[in-house]
Amino acid sequence: MKDMTENEVPAPFEAHQIKYFDGSGREILLRDVEEPFPDGKLIVSRTDLEGIITHCNQAFIDMSGYSEEELVGQPHYILRHPDIPAAAFKDLWDTLARQEKWHGYVKNLRKDGAYYWVYATVIPNIRKGEIVGYTSVRRKPSRTRIEECIPLYAKMIKEELAQ
Repeated sequence: MKDMTENEVPAPFEAHQIKYFDGSGREILLRDVEEPFPDGKLIVSRTDLEGIITHCNQAFIDMSGYSEEELVGQPHYILRHPDIPAAAFKDLWDTLARQEKWHGYVKNLRKDGAYYWVYATVIPNIRKGEIVGYTSVRRKPSRTRIEECIPLYAKMIKEELAQ
């Protein structure tokens, strides 16, 4: 996964190094610009067991700012915004490992450095009793719930950094 570049991200932006759970990382360029979730749309994607994107719908392509070719084959965490604590993703993976459905509010990073909020539902795809991948459906989130999540997530990140 490549670093974000000044050619892709309009100024002004802040450069950050982000590290992912698998030890990889990249430079991301963040802009304090929210892309509103469109009414009546659902963002849908599927991944394999390692979280590599295998399918994405047009709403996902439009909201992320990436092309289908740029998304398929990439880890889903290409969209990880640093304002979301690692504990949220640990909860997601722990829930899926129990073959249960996960729900949560997530702030995603766009290719252009902006962000968008979603209310995500992620389910394991089970065939013959075995998990073979995951499907995520994201819908327009409640603004009230987003405003509740922002300070909670900031507190969780502060606690993670203190450990």
